[in-house]
Amino acid sequence: MDFRGQTIIVTGASRGIGAAVAKAFAAEGGTVIVNYLKNAEAADRTVEACKTAGGDAQAMQADVNDRDAIQRMVDTVAEEFGRIDTVVNNAFRPYTFDPDNRKRFDELAWTDYRDQVDSALQSAYNLCHAVLPVMKKRATGSIVNVATDLVARAVVPYHEYTTAKSALVGFSRTLAAELGPLGIRVNCVAPGLVYPTDASRDTKEAVKDAIIEQTPLRRIATPEDVTGPVLFLASDWSRFMTGQTLYVDGGLVMG
Repeated sequence: MDFRGQTIIVTGASRGIGAAVAKAFAAEGGTVIVNYLKNAEAADRTVEACKTAGGDAQAMQADVNDRDAIQRMVDTVAEEFGRIDTVVNNAFRPYTFDPDNRKRFDELAWTDYRDQVDSALQSAYNLCHAVLPVMKKRATGSIVNVATDLVARAVVPYHEYTTAKSALVGFSRTLAAELGPLGIRVNCVAPGLVYPTDASRDTKEAVKDAIIEQTPLRRIATPEDVTGPVLFLASDWSRFMTGQTLYVDGGLVMG
């Protein structure tokens, strides 16, 4: 894949999946905007790793749930680089995948759901809304939203998280239908459990072993396993794909 001359925004790119995706784009020659919320030091490390990989990168702080902040970031990128080719909506509110200590349904308040919807859906809405005029000018662009395979198989009933990610998939499909005639594609990647990340840090070994046993490829995904499908959906290799969800979970769902 060749992303030379292209500008890519990756949200939540200071660590985990986001950082791996940013470095993968840079390794293919892309210029990556490393969006982060608080950890400037980690974002700077991602930027340096991107440059070492052979691309270019800049760290830009913006709260994905702050529409004005996201608009300022997009305006800055468009002014400096003249184009935005891909956005990857990866950032989400901190969440811990711990089956033993998760909230059961009767313990959840509606605000728990709302917080996750704001995280998964409002953040994607903000960036998509801000970047749309830039992509429309060139009649091309790719939006990749990071969902979860839990929307297809609730291996562990993380109620509020899975509900929010399900909404993100629906948002992506309807957006794909509307933006397709404008030359803009919208797709999702849906990883299974990814380790190591902050979210999976407290996932017990017994749980990981159980998932591995049910997974045809017999292991847990790493952040780097998610990068290939993201880059594929951003590239011309998938130019006739939109509204799709690629499950990246070693065959656990086989959706």
